Order: sequence, then C-alpha cells, then structure tokens
Amino acid sequence: MYVTKMVCSQCGRLHDHERIQRVCTRCGSTLLVQYDLESLKSILPQSRFQGGGNTLWRYDAVLPVEKKDFITLGEGYTPIFQLKQLHTDSLWLKEESLNPTGTFKARGMAVAISKARNLGITDVVVPSAGNAGAALSFYCARADMRAHVIMPEDTPPIIKRECTAAGAHVVLVKGTIAQAGALATEMGVEHAWFNMATLQEPYRLEGKKTMGYEIAESFHWDLPDVIIYPTGGGTGLIGIWKAFEELEILGWISEKKPRMIAVQSTGCAPIVKAFTEGRTTVTPWSDPHTMASGLNVPAPFAAPLILRVIDESGGAAVSVPDSAIHTAVTELACREGIYACPEGAATFAAYQNLRQEGTIDRDEKTLLINTGSGLMYPY
Repeated sequence: MYVTKMVCSQCGRLHDHERIQRVCTRCGSTLLVQYDLESLKSILPQSRFQGGGNTLWRYDAVLPVEKKDFITLGEGYTPIFQLKQLHTDSLWLKEESLNPTGTFKARGMAVAISKARNLGITDVVVPSAGNAGAALSFYCARADMRAHVIMPEDTPPIIKRECTAAGAHVVLVKGTIAQAGALATEMGVEHAWFNMATLQEPYRLEGKKTMGYEIAESFHWDLPDVIIYPTGGGTGLIGIWKAFEELEILGWISEKKPRMIAVQSTGCAPIVKAFTEGRTTVTPWSDPHTMASGLNVPAPFAAPLILRVIDESGGAAVSVPDSAIHTAVTELACREGIYACPEGAATFAAYQNLRQEGTIDRDEKTLLINTGSGLMYPY
C-alpha cells in the first residue's frame, strides 16, 4: 500500500492510518486517506491498469487495502453508455446498477469492510435509507462479520428483504435517515459496534472514488465537461472529485476537470438551498419527502465537503420534482433500455432542464451517473 496518513478534511489534523479511526479527533469532520502519489508517479504507468481485472481492485495501488485482505463480490468497472434520445453525441451515462446488490453502494462497502476486517472489527452498524444497508449486509456476510442496519420504516420493502436475507440485524425507526443515524450512533456506542455512517469513517469514500478512476480511463484520460450526480450523503460526488485530484498529481489528466453538478429532489434539497444562498453549511431540511429514498437526507454530514467540491469545480446544485424524476425513469427505460433508480433518473431530468436554460451547451460532453437499479423500487 502507498497510504501515508489520514488528514481531517476541515482542520487538517493528521491521524494514524494503521489504527481504527472514524472522524477527526479534534473537530469531528470527515477524514481523507492520503497516498504517496509522488512516488507512485514515477513507478506507476497508466498501462498498469490494463489487464488489472474487471473490478475496482484494478486500482489497488491507490486503495488502502492489501490484496490478501480484499473482500469482493466483483464490484466496479461498470460500463458507460452514450445516450441518443436527445439527438446529441455528447450525453453519456455510467451504469452503476450492474454492481453487486444492484447499486454503487457496493463500491464503498467492499473497501470499507475489507479494511474493517483487516483492523479486527467484527460488528458494523450503519444508518441507511436503503441501498447502503443492503450492500453492508452482503459484504459482512462475505467477510463473516455481523451487520446491524438501522432503517426508516418507509424504506422500500425489497431492500429490507435484502438485508434480512443476508443475515443482518435490522431495526426500523419512525422518521428519516436523521433519526436512523441518531439511533445507530446510540446503539454503536452501547454495543461497541463500528459505525459506518456516510462519511463518518474514511474508507467508503475510497471505494466510491474508483468511479472517478473508471471515468478517466473510459474517456482515455480526457474527462467530460460536466458530471451530474444524484446527491444525498454525497460520498460519490466527493469521491469522484478526490480521484480527479489524485489523477492530476499523478500527471494522467490535465488541470481541466469537469463541472460537478449535484442533483436533489425539491422535496429534500438542503445542498441546493445552501448553494443558492452562498453558504458553506446546510440547515436541516424540514419535512423531507421524495420517491428517491437515497436523496431523502435532510442534513448531509459532509455538507461542507459537498459544497466545496461544487465550488472548486465551478459546478452547481439543482433540484427536480418527483414528477420529473418519475417521467425520467420511464423515458430512460422506454428509449434507452436503462431501468434507472429514481436517484439516477433525477440526473437525466436535471440535464434536460440545464440544457433548456443554457447552463449546459449541446456540445459539452456530459456524464450522468445512474447509481442503482429501478428494480429496487416499487413505483
């Protein structure tokens, strides 16, 4: 491994990467894994990934897990399709539904569970509005660890069944992911379970960042102009940007990076509100509701990081109503053969709006991220 340290994303405090860590011990913010990229730059050619296997572990040189500790179900290396229905050659979609358990959550959990088992952790708890809980359950089963999933009662039934099928201990709570998170923290402390909540530990982010490496490799190291990402907790958005920053240091991409556009539902849009008001933190969204359960996050833990990525990239945060999300699910299925989850379909709805208002030009190469399968959701 080429890991050198972990650094707080807010105050910069350094942390020992060889010990169990969650958040910064000084300010409680997200920790970021750092690598000796300068050394890697001299010994790691781009061709290193060719023949490296069709999983995210092809990027093991920039991951915090040794090969002997990999817990894998074949996650990552998902395809990118060109979309044609708007009569443009500039629109693409990355299809994350082909991951194990049907969503991009498999990436983060593969790396985080691999590292957790290496560090001797046996019990893991996560608050989840859906897909993260399912992914945790199956990767814990693979690793012979115990999963505890705290879910809102209105989580889609099929996701609850996934968790119980994999042997997870499932607790349902009234309310949103915020209430689930509070109970997960309480139970984690009481029972000494490691809490793997979104961006409240360092390693799920490392799994999600591999989307950025795959995007760069798929586009032959010439990145898209715009990436539109469905943003609840924001791990994928932050992870993709982290990958691009690492790739720039490695010298594999130019300084020009995509504008990152975060998409939320009008029923729960704390990032959009903060971005519009020019703030660096969010106010918890009151009465959150949306058909896209992964976007129903009233106060993302790492909101300052999400807003920082949007700002650094020259991007934006936009919201779309559930009616537009539902229409986008149908359009992608009928016209492109892609059965997107509501969160992924939200990116297509947002793209249409942004094109119409001129924020995105017709010729700008734009990539949508479909984070999961529509099969997980009862419409």
